[in-house]
Order: sequence, then structure tokens, then C-alpha cells
Amino acid sequence: MTEESESESLKSSSSEAAADEFYAGMSGIVEAALLELVQAGGIRRGQLVVIGTSTSEVLGYRIGTQGTERVAREIFAGMRRAREQAGFYPVFQCCEHLNRALVLEQEALDHYPLLEPVSVVPVPKAGGSMAAYAYRTFREPVVVEAVRAHAGLDIGGTLIGMHLRPVAVPVRPAVPMLGHAHLQMAYTRPKLIGGERAVYSAAAGQEDGNCD
Repeated sequence: MTEESESESLKSSSSEAAADEFYAGMSGIVEAALLELVQAGGIRRGQLVVIGTSTSEVLGYRIGTQGTERVAREIFAGMRRAREQAGFYPVFQCCEHLNRALVLEQEALDHYPLLEPVSVVPVPKAGGSMAAYAYRTFREPVVVEAVRAHAGLDIGGTLIGMHLRPVAVPVRPAVPMLGHAHLQMAYTRPKLIGGERAVYSAAAGQEDGNCD
């Protein structure tokens, strides 16, 4: 090996080591964030958690420009571990080229039969790297047009609000970044309805008076 080729080899090894270090903690960050969200929102087994991801933003590029399966794989691994502990149904949002349709498992669709399936196969250039990876990795993947999720995790500003139930309650994760992408989370709660006489807890409902 010449001095020049040895130098190139060392540069390559150094670059690979830096890349491995960059990806190393990603799945753990995603797992921890989802478990924080589950705890904060009291998310129960069988409820829906929508996940929107820009793998480009994780790498520090503008959304939709440098999608990568490696980031998607790490995020999916973290989600899977969190799901094993919490039992929620993960729902992965596609990009706007598929009208932000969503990838989930047939089991989840069976649990929520009013969801509307659509016929499309997400790919990196139409759906996004994350949704495409989820579609290939789920046992029985299905795509639906929309959901009303109980909670959500947005990685890189993909705008998941259209798929959350009202009312969304923001949650700040302990680690607010995944790579170069901001993490934003929210769970949802039922609307508080009524006027000044409305009661929102069972204890308060014991007070005297009626409106008959």
C-alpha cells in the first residue's frame, strides 16, 4: 500500500467511524421520546401514535432532498422497542406527494375499521424514506387516507397536526433533537365543553344545585 492510498484508507475509516457514531444513539432517542409521550398522555394499548419523519432533516438537509433508509431503520427500531413496552399502534405519515396518507399494520386497521384504506405503495420518492421502510417492514402493511391519532411524534417538522385528534397538548422531550432535526410531540385530550356551570371532575359534580 502506497503512502497516498494508506492516507485515503485512514480518511475513509475515520469517516465511517464518525458516521457510525452519528447513528449510534438514534434508536434510543426515539424509544425514550415515545415512552415519554406515552407516559405524559396516558396512552393505552391499542391507541394510535402517528409518526412523521424527515430523514433529510435528521441529516441536516432540507426536507425532501436527501432521504435515507439508514435513518429510517434506526427510527423504526426505536419505535419497535417502545411499542413492545407500551402496546400502541404506530402510524407512519407519508409525504405530501401521497397527500400525507399513512402506513399502519392490518391489525390496527382491524381495530379501527372506519379508517379508509387506499391503494398505493409508498416509495422514497413518493411517500418518503420512512413510510417506504415501514411499508416494507410491517408484516401486513396497509395505507389509509387519514387517521385521528391519540398522540404523535414529529421528527423534522413534517406537520402531523392534520392526523391528531383535538385537543392537542404539546410535550417537550428530554432530548429535543434527533441528529439535526427538532423533535415535537403531542398527546390529545377530549374537548372541555359547556359554559361557566360546566363540571370537569367527578368530585366537583357533587355540589348542590341543578338546571332542571
